[in-house]
Amino acid sequence: LKVLMTNVCEKNCYYCGVRASRDVRRTSFTPEELARAFDRMHRADLVDGVFLSSGMCGSANRTMDRMIACVELIRTRYSFSGYIHLKLLPGVSEAHIERALQLAHRVSVNLEAPNPDRLAVIAPRKVFFEELARPMRIAKRLMEESGGRLAPAGQTTQFVVGAAGEPDQEILSTTARLYDELDLRRAYYSAFQPVPGTPLDSLEPTPAWREHRLYQADWLLRFYGFAYEDLVFDTGGNLPRKADPKMVFAQAHPELFPVELNTASRKELLRVPGLGPRSVGRILRWRRQGALRELDHLKKAGAVAERAASFILLDGKRPPHQLPLWKAWPE
Repeated sequence: LKVLMTNVCEKNCYYCGVRASRDVRRTSFTPEELARAFDRMHRADLVDGVFLSSGMCGSANRTMDRMIACVELIRTRYSFSGYIHLKLLPGVSEAHIERALQLAHRVSVNLEAPNPDRLAVIAPRKVFFEELARPMRIAKRLMEESGGRLAPAGQTTQFVVGAAGEPDQEILSTTARLYDELDLRRAYYSAFQPVPGTPLDSLEPTPAWREHRLYQADWLLRFYGFAYEDLVFDTGGNLPRKADPKMVFAQAHPELFPVELNTASRKELLRVPGLGPRSVGRILRWRRQGALRELDHLKKAGAVAERAASFILLDGKRPPHQLPLWKAWPE
């Protein structure tokens, strides 16, 4: 169940449909109402967890009091031990953060933009470091001090993509730092869609392919051993549309290919287009039993063999009928 405690909000984010100055119907749940509603839906097998966020009504701490009261009821009165994701509101106190971590499996703060300058374009009433980054750092410290007992699923964040004119380079630079410095579990990327009656309603929507490319690059950072410096951007600082970021990396580094499937390291294999963590794991296990000499071995490992073929050697030989590397790459 993904739900707001209230859509009353004193913030005035330019992209948001429930911004303070927009004329929309406002409503709120009491903690008792929302906890009871969730319990009924859970017992009816309609939902198996809750993601609770809220507009900011009065102050961050006052609104967070109601959110925490709701989750406490879900945990105690209704004895729910399942998944809860609790949003940390901008500027909330350390005491509220600690209680949220005690109750939830996961917490999150929406940064919305990659830096203060971009945030000022879309959310001028929010302060990047003090209100948004600071709660994330506090949460990270408290989770570390607890030895993993608090919020075991960690914390996440989300970016609104394209509303502030930011390039992908800025978004992914910030994301990489969050992974390195705050142990962020994952970032979400939401392609901007203009809402009628907001200051940004005349902007063009961000295309879905851009959001998709950001997620592909994000996976390279989280699961493929890539560093931010490995990502390739166009002259505007964006990920190219022509091919996925892994293929673009391979195109930019012909000196690294082809790699020998039977001797390459895990890191080298993960840089081959068409190979992923699972297929690489199988390849590393299977090659201990004998040399891999056929593309069918890749297919059985779960790889996209046709995609990988131009970038590998099988026992010293290129797979048959493959284009030269420079012809295999997209224009």
